[in-house]
Amino acid sequence: MCTKKQQLVILVLACSFNVFPSRTFAQIQSWVTHPASNLFLQKSTITTSPLKGNETLPCIFIDGLKTFQSMDGFGCTLTGGSAQVLAKMSAEKRAELLQELFNPKAPGSIGISYLRISVGASDLSDHAFSYNDLPDGQTDPQQLKFSLEPDRATFLPILKEILRINPAIKIMASPWSPPTWMKTNGNSKGGSLKPEYYAAYALYLVKYIKAMRSEGIVIDALTVQNEPLHPGNNPSLLMYAHEQANFVKNHLGPAFVKNGLKTKILIYDHNADRPDYPIAILNDPLAKKYIDGSAFHLYGGTIDALSEVHAAHPDKNLYFTEQWIGAPGNMAGDLRWHIKNLMIGAPRNWAKNVLEWNLASNPQWGPHTDGGCTECLGVVTLDADAITRNPAYYIIAHASKFVQPGAKRIASNTALSLANVAFKNPDGSTVLLIVNDGGDEVEFRVSAGKTGFVHKLADGAVATLVW
Repeated sequence: MCTKKQQLVILVLACSFNVFPSRTFAQIQSWVTHPASNLFLQKSTITTSPLKGNETLPCIFIDGLKTFQSMDGFGCTLTGGSAQVLAKMSAEKRAELLQELFNPKAPGSIGISYLRISVGASDLSDHAFSYNDLPDGQTDPQQLKFSLEPDRATFLPILKEILRINPAIKIMASPWSPPTWMKTNGNSKGGSLKPEYYAAYALYLVKYIKAMRSEGIVIDALTVQNEPLHPGNNPSLLMYAHEQANFVKNHLGPAFVKNGLKTKILIYDHNADRPDYPIAILNDPLAKKYIDGSAFHLYGGTIDALSEVHAAHPDKNLYFTEQWIGAPGNMAGDLRWHIKNLMIGAPRNWAKNVLEWNLASNPQWGPHTDGGCTECLGVVTLDADAITRNPAYYIIAHASKFVQPGAKRIASNTALSLANVAFKNPDGSTVLLIVNDGGDEVEFRVSAGKTGFVHKLADGAVATLVW
């Protein structure tokens, strides 16, 4: 284990090898958020320099030749409740806000490139429902009564409005609960999927993907179950790893193949404290062949658990699909923690996307189901046409505005308190996302091939640097 002094010497030597020969002089875009200084995505420019005379500064060394996973995007979840509060805005103001959130080419846009949605209700819908709710005692294994009707009033129109702005946005779908007639307790909350309805539920999910496609909505990926080890939410479902493996290998996977569906199947979709869950499923070769990867939240465990799953099954992808911010929010604390652990930590541990939780809520942090989350702060709070941009807005923006879909994560070292991650965009630009997680302001160097410069970050400040 190196001491801090030894680490500094190593960093200086690493950068010193890249001070010369000649460097390319260019303008570096710097976008900084530092709540203590009332700076929010503040843009400035830095001129590259040969770095000579600054050899004692800590250095972030970027190796653009060493690449890792490609990125699908950054974003959040469009819940049913989010769609409802968006629908209450005037058409003009909603259009302006959606351009700001989703149009990567619009001036001032944060360019959200990935959305998660729920199959049926989530706990941030105004009530629990599925697409095949039946009177007590009735069943429909053939899904003859399946219908997207519950989403036609607000959810589908809002999602289509977003897709008109950014047709390339990727969409992931996650079920919170099957129809209650398929469950052991006959309730939207908790219970397990009855084994006799495994085939019926696989058909339900196939019908969903096809029905969405008929609406012009392509589901890129489907997680088998949101938070399968948390049956206390409403809606929810308890699904152990052996049950999910059985469902995927004997029902869902074959049903996707039979119907020619290209939607990716993702397992787990729960906290990083249980990497054994996805590993156990992927250890089953009959299940593994249908699975694209595993999805994670971080309400428990540490983000490096994703690398444990990657090490066990390096041929399968990893996704980070949800993290909430509790109302009323703490701009400085939330920004620091989420940037370090999610926007930086998840990609450094092989995640192909990073998603915050709900897109929008009202000033009372609703709508939500009876038993759903009562303090989930949206990316934005909407009170008719009044918009409040909350911590998650800036957390997402520091990645989504700059890291293009298809970008490759590239190698960078962690210099003292400067947690960071670097990307090479398809257009050839480089993006470096940094948070100063120490207690003091830090002046540091960045060395990337022929590009080098000096920058400074206050304690708790976040910077996205682009060149």
